[in-house]
Amino acid sequence: MHIAIPAERLAGEHRVAATPDTVKKLVAGGHAVTVESGAGLAAAQPDAAYQEAGAVIAADRAAALAQADIVLTVRPLDEDGIAALKDGATLIGQLNPYHNHNLPALAAKRVSAFALELLPRSTRAQSMDVLSSQNNIAGYRAVLLATQHYPRFMPMLMTAAGTVKPARLLILGVGVAGLQAIATGKRLGAVVEAFDVRPATKEQVESLGAKFIEVPMSEEEKIANSGVYAKEMSESYRQRQGELVAKHAKAADIVITTALIPGKPAPKLLSAEVVEAMKPGSVIVDLAAETGGNCALTRPGETVRLDNGVTVVGQTNLPGLLAADASSLYAKNLLTFLGLLLTPEGLNLNLEDEILSATLVTHAGQVRFPAAD
Repeated sequence: MHIAIPAERLAGEHRVAATPDTVKKLVAGGHAVTVESGAGLAAAQPDAAYQEAGAVIAADRAAALAQADIVLTVRPLDEDGIAALKDGATLIGQLNPYHNHNLPALAAKRVSAFALELLPRSTRAQSMDVLSSQNNIAGYRAVLLATQHYPRFMPMLMTAAGTVKPARLLILGVGVAGLQAIATGKRLGAVVEAFDVRPATKEQVESLGAKFIEVPMSEEEKIANSGVYAKEMSESYRQRQGELVAKHAKAADIVITTALIPGKPAPKLLSAEVVEAMKPGSVIVDLAAETGGNCALTRPGETVRLDNGVTVVGQTNLPGLLAADASSLYAKNLLTFLGLLLTPEGLNLNLEDEILSATLVTHAGQVRFPAAD
């Protein structure tokens, strides 16, 4: 099979969908690999490293895509990229299926497109889980980003000049990113608290040495949030949640928000009134900025210093700030996923496979997402 890796076109996206290590394995499997010139440079992977691994470097992106049976990407292809694909090609990457208006264009070219955001949260899919690998990086980077704007130390320090109190770190949303933020904050010496609507996360939070903030729930609410992803809650619960979060946010020095609901705007956890009541010098890092933000005052892509001295960081794509390691993990996710498709005889698209079926958004001229009820 001929596999192509184009350079990402989205502003600020420094990751790449394959590394020399994964290219070497693909070539060893008998596949031809073409990498667009400069695709890995921002991720510390120069063209020469790909050539040494056995890839061909293409200066012409359109020509590389036109020859490819399989195209690997980090972000969705733009219209020009889709136009360059050959009919019947296979596209694999984070395709933003909930908001990708180009799915009909992919279907029109009979492209089999796999959106890896839709991977089922199963044991078998763990090694392919791009959301987990990238959110883990985002959680780590969020704490470091907060330290750049926080005007004090993180740990407690006892010096001859006096004692410095540790920073109070509040994590809102305890998925993969939130857990990594807790672990990183603890390593830096902060006092960490965390909140999540899923009661099952309490044990995970406490195992990392943080305090779990718990909103009283009815049995129905507990059942509704017993899964992997958080769901929208009742108005009564949101009111109780808001009051408790507000209390702890006002006492915090750093707040990192990570709450996301797949396919929907990020839930608002911090109102403008709460932010305005926070301490001067406090920092909010909103990991949900790309989908609207958990904070009412977040400006996606911007860092804002408010009149009361609170800094709100709306940086998007935190994994892209650690592009080398983010690309390495992402490329391994894709390589594992390709193992479901590639056989010695060629491409085997088994629609009975739950992983392939769940992630396939266009195929045989049809848009398959969202799936028909």
